[in-house]
Amino acid sequence: MPNTRRRLLAASAALPLVALRTRPAAAADFNLKLATNLPATHPMNLRIGHAMERIKAGTGGRVEMQLFPNSQLGSDTDMLSQVRSGALEFFTLSGLILATLVPLAALNGVGFAFKDYDQVWAAMDGPVGALIRAEIEKRGLIAFENIFDNGYRQVTTSTKPVRAPEDLRGMKLRVPVSPLWTSMFRAFDSAPASINFNEVYSALQTKIVDGQENPLAVIDTAKLYEVQKFCSVTNHMWDGFWLLANRRAFERLPRDVQAVISREMSRAAKEERADIAALNSALTGKLGGSGLTFNDVDPAPFREALRKAGFYAEWRGKFGDQAWSVLEGAVGSLS
Repeated sequence: MPNTRRRLLAASAALPLVALRTRPAAAADFNLKLATNLPATHPMNLRIGHAMERIKAGTGGRVEMQLFPNSQLGSDTDMLSQVRSGALEFFTLSGLILATLVPLAALNGVGFAFKDYDQVWAAMDGPVGALIRAEIEKRGLIAFENIFDNGYRQVTTSTKPVRAPEDLRGMKLRVPVSPLWTSMFRAFDSAPASINFNEVYSALQTKIVDGQENPLAVIDTAKLYEVQKFCSVTNHMWDGFWLLANRRAFERLPRDVQAVISREMSRAAKEERADIAALNSALTGKLGGSGLTFNDVDPAPFREALRKAGFYAEWRGKFGDQAWSVLEGAVGSLS
């Protein structure tokens, strides 16, 4: 009996925190689910977890939210379908992947557009973000005002470092399921393969692809350094996660509950941005100690290669002159 009791206690302690509730679900007026594709330890999930606690307190226990990290509810494509149908109330998704539904959501991912974070936040908390959110809302979704930071994206490979555009020629690279990524890497004459994030590690491990590209925080939390050798600091795209809500589900909530959720999720996004900034400053050393070899990259030759390949002209045509003007108003001339 004592051994059985100890085993039960150990099993209870091992349960993921995101699955635990502090009160029975029936005690809340509203039980809401939020899914992400990132590991539970990623700063975004940690900050969302804190926000959920504040939302519960701020609504007097009327709202109980449950977090499902690490693609527990399916692939990005699956979860986007679920939030659109209302089977899932909230979902965080990169705008560059959301572009399969809302093409303009990829605007912030134009290759080598943002020079630094000052430009990123001025644009995304300002005119570029407002333009994208308005397009998202036309699809029956709500995008919360402040986007979470997914970070500048870097290229990792198992074959060779990327120092110049020609190093990408013929390289098999995993990219998210998004036309913008595929278009950009094809402009460099590489061989992009669209693979959902929950399959990335195995694709790298089995050499289906030579490399991938992601922010340092994702490379770390997903342990991609275990199956890669080189990390080239290309900063080729800035990427963020929109917190999306099913419009019908969100608007059914009382106005005061909507206000608490919006306020606390905006706070979580801003806190997560600071977490990512601190994390990035430490991750180069940490990942280097885990076996990745780093090299810096001059963005100018890559930007020029994209111009010559017609990448910027192509995407100006796809996004439209008005949207392109809003982007260039934030980052300067591209095409």
